[in-house]
Amino acid sequence: MIECTVRSPRSSCCGDNAVTGKHAVAIAKADLIEGMAKGLAVLESFDTERQRLNTTLAAQRTGLSRAAARRHLLTLAHLGYLETDGSYFWLSPRVLRFSGNYLSSARLPRVLQPTLNRLALQTRASFSAVVLDVDEVVIVASAGQGFDGAPTAATRLLAYGLHLGARLPAHATSTGRMLLACKPVAERHAWLKGRVLPRLTAHTVTTARQLRVVLEQAAADDHCMASEEHEVGVYAVAVPLRNMQGQALAALNVVLPGACTDRTRSLALWLGPLQQAARELRPLL
Repeated sequence: MIECTVRSPRSSCCGDNAVTGKHAVAIAKADLIEGMAKGLAVLESFDTERQRLNTTLAAQRTGLSRAAARRHLLTLAHLGYLETDGSYFWLSPRVLRFSGNYLSSARLPRVLQPTLNRLALQTRASFSAVVLDVDEVVIVASAGQGFDGAPTAATRLLAYGLHLGARLPAHATSTGRMLLACKPVAERHAWLKGRVLPRLTAHTVTTARQLRVVLEQAAADDHCMASEEHEVGVYAVAVPLRNMQGQALAALNVVLPGACTDRTRSLALWLGPLQQAARELRPLL
């Protein structure tokens, strides 16, 4: 049996450092369609760092040969998932079918969204629920609009990142750290081993030793606060969302309005509502 691995821009499709996704399923080698895995790897190679790729860049980011990368790019363009000017390729709106189908059919976002809407309306702050995907968190539900439809102060602080489907670095976000902290100790240490932690702001923790301490504290507290580590001026508090078996399926956070540098006061104000929401959601997860 093998595990089906699909390359992200940080790993190799066929190399030794390939990263297996959280929900990867072990299958027999004969059942693995390598062409499909490579095609998906090409799609995943587009991100905020590289929104347009040519054949050379796609090959570098996926570990494929230039010839293979070219064929996959052309095929995806033929199928309508990429657009091109003849030299460079970029994602087309058609790729949103995947996220749209997930959000409309998956149970988790539908269960979480009403609670987030209520919290946002009651507090006029911004809330998100995320799931962990290897080294990133993915927003599956969010709410942060006032009654008049205007963005809240917390929303305006963020240049990006609150829309559904957004992917944020786990090591620098309150939700990512919370979900990592919920892993068994052995899995947590395995995740940290040899991992590069990019510096996003002057406050970002960038060493495995420092992050290990942070995760141990989050596991002990059962909540986590991140202060300006993903984006300057943004503070957030997160709690785990567990099912009745105690498994953390997602994390819920609030982006704190204003420069909430007083950690004790911020936790006193926001931790209670987050924990209450987690308790209410638990029977539904």
